[in-house]
Amino acid sequence: MSDSEDAAVAAAAIIIAVAGSQQDRRRRRPRRFWVRPSLVRSRKKYSTEEFMKDLLLNDVDDLNLEYRCDVGFRNFFRMSNSDFENILRKIAPVIIKQDTKFRPAISVSDRLTITLRFLATGDSYVSLGHLFKISKQAISADIVPEVCDALTVALRDYVKVPRSTEEWDCVEKLFNDKWNYPNCVGAIDGKHINIQAPANSGTEHYNYKGFFSIVLLAVVDANYNFKYANVGCQGRISDGVIVHTLRNV
Repeated sequence: MSDSEDAAVAAAAIIIAVAGSQQDRRRRRPRRFWVRPSLVRSRKKYSTEEFMKDLLLNDVDDLNLEYRCDVGFRNFFRMSNSDFENILRKIAPVIIKQDTKFRPAISVSDRLTITLRFLATGDSYVSLGHLFKISKQAISADIVPEVCDALTVALRDYVKVPRSTEEWDCVEKLFNDKWNYPNCVGAIDGKHINIQAPANSGTEHYNYKGFFSIVLLAVVDANYNFKYANVGCQGRISDGVIVHTLRNV
């Protein structure tokens, strides 16, 4: 190896070493703060619990001082306050976090509130962060995935496909009695959820509307209770093909 080649190798080694040490220093750089001061101050001024109380107070009829089916709360969360409390009791032991010496944990009520609002509106994590005064990183990486997993486990017994002829007959009778619609065992609809095309997927997720998607499909009874739900099939697949999976449920 010539002198010039030796010099080039040595220079490259020095550059790599310097770059590695700088990267290590950046990696070891301490946090400036655990929670942004603006979020902490905003939380102290107006907490999520106070916001929820205000929603319920807005449902009071000033004329007769009777609650009007918690309309404001239901519009915001897509459920009643009693349903919210029932779900919270079911999943609280699973999603609760312990306080640390660095900062208090986000409460189970806040975690469920953020997740329900995300599911009800599909709002961005940034927007939810500004609304609830919690960082978008905590919402996207911790809160929403964990609470969704807990909801799936806790509520799976409430979405059941009829297993017997008698159960299907009950569903059909309810449609006939309530809606005068005989021989119907379920109302079905699907929705295309817009996604970025997965790597090396070709046109598997490209739907007839002209964008990439996965399909959310559900079947409900005459009282709008879900009997079956399927999410994740490629956008090119029709509702009819997805319904055939009911045979294996």
